[in-house]
Amino acid sequence: MSLTALVYEPLLGFDDEYLPQGVLAERWEHSGDGSSWTFTLREGVTFQDGSPLTSADVVATVEEILRLANDEAAANKGAYSSLKYFVNRISATDERTVVITTPRKNFGFLYAMNFPILPKDQVQADRPVGSGPYTVEQFMPGDYIWLSVNSLWWGGKPAITEISALFHATNRELISSYEYNRVDAILTRSMTAAQYRSGTSSLNLSYRTRQLETLLLNHRSYELADVRVRKAIRAALNLDGIMQNAYMGMAQRTDTPLPSGTWMYRADEAVFRQDQDLARQLLDEAGWVDSDDDGVRDMVYEGKQVKLSLRFYVYEEQDNSVRANVAAQIVSQLAAVGVEARLNVMSFKDVREKLEAGSFDLVMASFNMDFTPDPGFLLMSGNTGNYIRYKSKPMDTLFGELRSALTREAYQNKLYQIQELYAQDCPFICLYYRSGAILTRVMFTRTRDIREPEALKGIEARVQ
Repeated sequence: MSLTALVYEPLLGFDDEYLPQGVLAERWEHSGDGSSWTFTLREGVTFQDGSPLTSADVVATVEEILRLANDEAAANKGAYSSLKYFVNRISATDERTVVITTPRKNFGFLYAMNFPILPKDQVQADRPVGSGPYTVEQFMPGDYIWLSVNSLWWGGKPAITEISALFHATNRELISSYEYNRVDAILTRSMTAAQYRSGTSSLNLSYRTRQLETLLLNHRSYELADVRVRKAIRAALNLDGIMQNAYMGMAQRTDTPLPSGTWMYRADEAVFRQDQDLARQLLDEAGWVDSDDDGVRDMVYEGKQVKLSLRFYVYEEQDNSVRANVAAQIVSQLAAVGVEARLNVMSFKDVREKLEAGSFDLVMASFNMDFTPDPGFLLMSGNTGNYIRYKSKPMDTLFGELRSALTREAYQNKLYQIQELYAQDCPFICLYYRSGAILTRVMFTRTRDIREPEALKGIEARVQ
């Protein structure tokens, strides 16, 4: 996607502040109630085959995305399938004007307008042309792709005229290609990249991914139904230390589901930092004490003596053991305050079955967060990602208000309130967003906040 983002362009992109900015759309406005948005296309844009960009291309692209998203038989619904939640209907009023009616009458709607626009007669083609700064000269799946300058690009002539990208089967092969100067730059999430520091001959640029790592807490487990226990678990963890030890800095701390360092993020650092004395105090207040001095807290529950012993599941990544390493550190830090976490490393499929059945206490799980800053799928009652069975009428109300906030200021205010309630309720624990690294011998971008899926953004305007 980082490569194809150089070939295809959306209506809107995001700037360094993660705010919407026009790409193929020159301007946009909403109706008074936000039920429809009108986009005016940039004048004079052509695709790489010389055909002009028109509103009919936008309509055809959206209709194809929606067709895939709603096709139950489709194995791959595409990276933009969430668009089905944002579009009721799309129409063209003239060659440069598109009108979209939406059930999401809020500022967040604009973030869904980042899908790549294709020519109307190529939406199902294997290799459709785009309107971006580069065009595909050759492509061998699993081997390489060769991009050359799109001489018709509306943004002018790119400074870098050719990009040849080689695909590697393993991270070891990828790193080896860089070390032996077969390539000028690589993109990787491999922990090996952390050993490369920026110097005179090589640069290490960090980019943020949309992969949010979390520690899920099952609210139907009697031990975790008490918010004091959930907050005690949060206070027991040294997440900064875990992140450095396990990921060697290739992660970015976040205390809420929103990415830190952006206009939407708000968190009180004191609330989310390790404080094991506070953890012990909260557990004492909740009635969990170590009555037999065996290191595990206990209490009388429904007439029986029970231990504070939790089922803890984690699934592993294919090419490393970093997540199991993190889970082991969490087990150790919880044990320090008298909480036993019985760790079981399982397959992704088995953990997912546990989540869907609600048969767990703790699960370390990651979510691929949507472009739109709206974590309602994790926090609203009964929603798709709410595996923890968290129910809160105030939280549901806040998300209802968020989804009717049409201005950035109103939207931001609701996101702040959601994060404040998240801190109070501690429904689950955000660990960090995973990061990737670009190792390069050439500084190719002025972009301050490098993000997937536009990790190569700015290469068309190379820093000389």
